[in-house]
Amino acid sequence: MLPFKFNGTNKSSASEGIRQLFEAGCRLGKGEAFKRDWQEFLGHSIFTTDGEDWAQIRQLLRPYFVQTRVRDLEVFEKHVQQLLCLINGQGQEIDISLLFYRYTLDTATDFLLGGSVGSLRNPDAQFAQAFDDVQKTQTARARAGPFQHLIPVKKFKKGLKVMDAFIEPFIQETLNYDPQEHGEKETKSMDGSTWLQSVATFTSDRRVIRDQIVSILLAGRDTTAGTLSFLFKELSAHPKIYAKLRRDILERVGARQAPTYEDLKDMPYLQHCISETLRLYPTVPFNIRTALKDTTLPRGGGPDGLSPIGIMKDDNIGYSARHLHLNAAMYPAVSESSPPVSEFKPERWERWTPKPWQYIPFNGGPRICIGQQFALTEIGYTVVRIIQHFDRLEKYWGVEDDVVKSEIVLSPANGVKVGFYRAGDA
Repeated sequence: MLPFKFNGTNKSSASEGIRQLFEAGCRLGKGEAFKRDWQEFLGHSIFTTDGEDWAQIRQLLRPYFVQTRVRDLEVFEKHVQQLLCLINGQGQEIDISLLFYRYTLDTATDFLLGGSVGSLRNPDAQFAQAFDDVQKTQTARARAGPFQHLIPVKKFKKGLKVMDAFIEPFIQETLNYDPQEHGEKETKSMDGSTWLQSVATFTSDRRVIRDQIVSILLAGRDTTAGTLSFLFKELSAHPKIYAKLRRDILERVGARQAPTYEDLKDMPYLQHCISETLRLYPTVPFNIRTALKDTTLPRGGGPDGLSPIGIMKDDNIGYSARHLHLNAAMYPAVSESSPPVSEFKPERWERWTPKPWQYIPFNGGPRICIGQQFALTEIGYTVVRIIQHFDRLEKYWGVEDDVVKSEIVLSPANGVKVGFYRAGDA
């Protein structure tokens, strides 16, 4: 693999290198090796395809993330109420990250598949554990490269069977849907149809349907749950930030009123807290692009990384969003108004605006995440509803818990152990 080189002391070179990767278009992509290595898990999905196949799958997904759908917050409200019922408001220690993973699974299946799996009411620990086991082994195999045959796969195979059994009812629902029965007008409309109904017009292949469902569960569950987990972990370590955020929320919507889409967008400190979390903990901290043909990039070669570089077909180029975000060269010098880059400080966003390609929590270019507005809206809505109900957050995790893990997405390695105090109870 070619690590993409850039001069770390130059404020623009890091982001320039990232820009070249993202704007390389059809010259760089996932590649056949990636597709082969990830076939058992993600199959023929948006995360493993290139060219026309990728474009068709992306077009299949895109209509379900338009603003008119994202603005419909009812899907979040009914599940966040179930989440709130599971949070003890008297300071009892809980691992809030476990609840977030169940919550985001419910919202993702409800929003995209037309019905929630109800994991908050009836936790399907078997599916969640299988999903985690598969991701862990898949990541280990990908990192092992030519030595991946040395990675044990017993849990991986078992996990895939559990996942497929979980997904089977959704596949059958898709195959049972008859577009002709519901009429051409409905199937072309985004108002009454679900994503599964749209898939039914795209394919009747069980494996293809299964692959699309797995990919959206990965994107809709793990990424958002990870960001929520990191945000509340940081808030528990910074009570003054929690108090300030709560004051802003109460001033805007009060203690009970559900926020509207406009409310969420018009709360700058809330948005700063989310942006700061994604700056420190981008959901996909490390990624690769593969040369789909012999090509060159304007920068990345030479001793200083500023000369052109030739890339042979099938060469892999690795890049790290987290490394980019923590590159001190892109920030003002540390001062009273400019905190260190590794510090969680939402106020930095009042004075600092990243230049293009310096902040890439959702990637960029043609493969930029199409679900980013859905994710940001879900995160903002969930944060507001939780903080409305609890006026204090206690930190129960220690230094030994301040570690991260990266299977496919970034998450707290040891969960997030906190306690919530309901307003008026403490």
